[in-house]
This record gives sequence, C-alpha cells and structure tokens, in this order.
Amino acid sequence: MLNKVRPQLQRFINPLASKIGLHPNIITVIGLIFSLFAAYAFAMGNLLAGGVLILLSGFFDVIDGAVARNNNTKSKFGGFLDSTSDRFADAFIIIGIIYGGFINWFWGILALLASLSVSYVRARAEVEGIKCDVGIAERAERLFIILGGAFLGYLTNPNFFMSIAILLVIILGYITVAQRIYHSWKELKNL
Repeated sequence: MLNKVRPQLQRFINPLASKIGLHPNIITVIGLIFSLFAAYAFAMGNLLAGGVLILLSGFFDVIDGAVARNNNTKSKFGGFLDSTSDRFADAFIIIGIIYGGFINWFWGILALLASLSVSYVRARAEVEGIKCDVGIAERAERLFIILGGAFLGYLTNPNFFMSIAILLVIILGYITVAQRIYHSWKELKNL
C-alpha cells in the first residue's frame, strides 16, 4: 500500500540520492546496523530510541535503491543484499521487542513468522515468474505499525500499545500472505 506513494516520495529522495557518494551496498549495511541498534534499544526497554532508530534504518533502506538508480550502480547483488538485510532487520527488531518484555514471546514469534512469510511468498512467486507485490501489509506498513506502537507506548502504556502493534503485524501479515498465495494461484493456473 505505501508503495503507491513511492513515486511522490522519489521526487524528494532522488535529488538527495544523486549527491550521496557512498556505494548503495554500504548504505544497505548502514541501514541494517541501525536496525540492530533499534533492536538493542527495544531490548533495553527504550521505545523512543527504538522507534527513532527504526526511522533511521528505514531512511537508509529507502535511499540505497535511489542511490543505486541515480548513480548507475544498480546490481542484482545489491537487490539480493537489500532484500536479505531487510529480513535480518525485521528479525532483529521483533526479537528486541520480545527481549524487552513488551510482548509475549509466542506473539513475537508469530509476528516474526508473518514478516518472513510475506517476503518468502513474494520471492517464491517471483521464481515462478509472477510479479507478486500485492497485499495490505508489506514491510513498510509493518514497520509503521511497530513505530506507532513504540511512539504511543512511549507516551503512555508500553506493553498495551506494543501488543496491539504486534497483533496487527500478525493479522495483517498473514492476510498479506493469503493475498499473495491467492494471487499466485490465479496467475499460475492460467499458465
């Protein structure tokens, strides 16, 4: 869903990306490191720092692709590294939230599985030649939900708002998995 605003966002990001001299793979790794710091902040019970660090990680995740496109350094390995880093970042963040005691470990594992499954189903469909970017809760949406839980939890009731956020990630994540499976089924039965 948030991918639909990407073209408008590119108008602001492209001028910045064209001025960045770092290789996009380095930017990808910097974003991954910020997600590790976010996980540590959550694990230490600091929702505000965790949320801010997710925002920084997300910024680097958005800017790496723009730098690659603007500087003609786009590569298949860069796409692979970006996707792989995103999976690790998602896992780090959810594990940090679990370790910080904001949610029950069981719900955290379900959220982690939902996040990984959304990406796996897309990757598997694309192996079959299907464009599979459908669904209501792609990575950006799931991170915004966690951000909302972190910031609202910081202001008032941490465990309540993080639990709501994680439950939303679980529900919307599995709905997205189902949407992608259904989309893939429709596409593959016509081949």
